Amino acid sequence: MGATLTNDFIELKNIGASTSTLTGATIQYGPVSGPFNQYHTLPTITLAPGQTYLIQEGSDGGGIINLINPNLIVNLVLNFDGSSPTVGLGIGLALTSGKVALASNTTQVTGPTASNVLDFVGYGLANQYEGSGAAPSPSILNSITRISGDTNNNNIDFTVTLPTPQAGALAVSDVYNHSPRYEFVKNSLVRNNEIVFGTDVKDLKIYSISGQLIKTSSVKANETLNVADMQKGNYIITGTVNNQPVSQKILKD
Repeated sequence: MGATLTNDFIELKNIGASTSTLTGATIQYGPVSGPFNQYHTLPTITLAPGQTYLIQEGSDGGGIINLINPNLIVNLVLNFDGSSPTVGLGIGLALTSGKVALASNTTQVTGPTASNVLDFVGYGLANQYEGSGAAPSPSILNSITRISGDTNNNNIDFTVTLPTPQAGALAVSDVYNHSPRYEFVKNSLVRNNEIVFGTDVKDLKIYSISGQLIKTSSVKANETLNVADMQKGNYIITGTVNNQPVSQKILKD
């Protein structure tokens, strides 16, 4: 069975009780063994307690559902050895084993206790990790997510779940440009069994959060689509607007 999401992703979340700001931080990547060898820089990010920041990573060409409004799209990864940068990720989270670190600067991370490490996750068969063991392995269908707090034990703090990436509000200093997005669904909260569309949408598809295709259609601007046969819950709608792929999350109440 193929992947549900078209892209790998990393989600940053402020799990503290006060607002936190990252300035000059990097996400760094390492293989299952060996040193960290790639990184990308982050814009200045300010997150309120509980707020998330969604980073869209590379793609292996699979998947059926786009990430919804990622805060940052990574399209350039730098190599620590000074060689030519790689377009897209050389080390994607779809790999079942590896290391990812949130660092305070561009200095190459050497391990989980390095002075510039803000957070560190070794997963699968990684040779470095926080605590007594690595986090479990993600897969093409599942992601690994923090259970709640941070005890600095990767094997305790993370669990395998269905991927449910959530984009929070944009950071105050985020100046990255994103691909065109269209609010093509007028009522993302569906209360009357009808979805109202604000523009023409071709190849419209509705998926469950787990990636199951529920319904297909094409609609015109201001048309409605009856979804009385769908159960209450979260869904993802994808389609094509003005020859651009679009996606949006809805909640049927």
